[in-house]
Amino acid sequence: MRRLLQHGEFALADKTLYHSKAKIMGRESVFLLLLLCEPAVSHAQWLHYPTRGTPRTPDGKPKLAAKAPRAPNGKPDLSGVWQPEYTPPGENERVFGDVFKDFVVPGDDPRTFSKYFLNILADFKPGEEAMRPEAAAQFRKRGNRESPSARCMPHGIPQGDLDNYLPLKIVQTPGLIVVLYEDQNPYRQIYTDGRTLPKDPQPAWLGYSVGKWEGDTLVVDSAGFNDKGWLDAAGHPQSEELRLRERFHRRDFGHMDLELTIDDPRVYTRPFTVKATEVLIPDSDVLEFVCTDNEKDRAHLPGQ
Repeated sequence: MRRLLQHGEFALADKTLYHSKAKIMGRESVFLLLLLCEPAVSHAQWLHYPTRGTPRTPDGKPKLAAKAPRAPNGKPDLSGVWQPEYTPPGENERVFGDVFKDFVVPGDDPRTFSKYFLNILADFKPGEEAMRPEAAAQFRKRGNRESPSARCMPHGIPQGDLDNYLPLKIVQTPGLIVVLYEDQNPYRQIYTDGRTLPKDPQPAWLGYSVGKWEGDTLVVDSAGFNDKGWLDAAGHPQSEELRLRERFHRRDFGHMDLELTIDDPRVYTRPFTVKATEVLIPDSDVLEFVCTDNEKDRAHLPGQ
């Protein structure tokens, strides 16, 4: 269950298993969206503590349409707690069919999730996905028990950037931007000090990232990924040749445009790009997440 925090509530989060049908690879297939959430939320100390520097309306509410803040170097300050914008009503049903209604619970509605979190290739017509045959075969064979989430392993990126389930926190400093993912991922470091990507990196779940500014847009290049991650909840694969480019543009105080370009020549026949909007969660914070604490679902997965 997605945490219910916006009105002073917090919930014990159980693990919810979604079955979703989607037209992928030109066929009707069933894939499992296994979203593992924290079994308990500890004291929500700072979830409603007013964040200094937040512009506000006369009644004290955060003014999300105000101008984007600036760092001391004059560039936009991306710091804050962010979550992808919810999908408009009816969009996921149009793309995937009416397959989510039986899995809606209070505070957790998969119909609102980013379509790219559900399926990174959602913009491709069935049968026209830019996947190499061997990668398509690997994708078709994958089962829910193979999901990194099912094994309490990281979601990786870009899945972590597109996750409507739990937020992420960006901390921007001179020379380094740190991303803290509440949902299962480790911390991520984006170096903006002029260094280049490592030449022969040890493959990692989140890879290695360097960034530079193009005007008011932060451009982040990442490489050095392992081949264990899933690009999305459906299980689209990646290889160690994956390169990811993210473009972050904070257009106002409460909204940040995100453009993701995936280039993995071993798996996909050409690079492709998806776009999303990150929405600021004001006066909030990320909470502790321990996947294996009170975990009870894995034993019930098929094949266990």
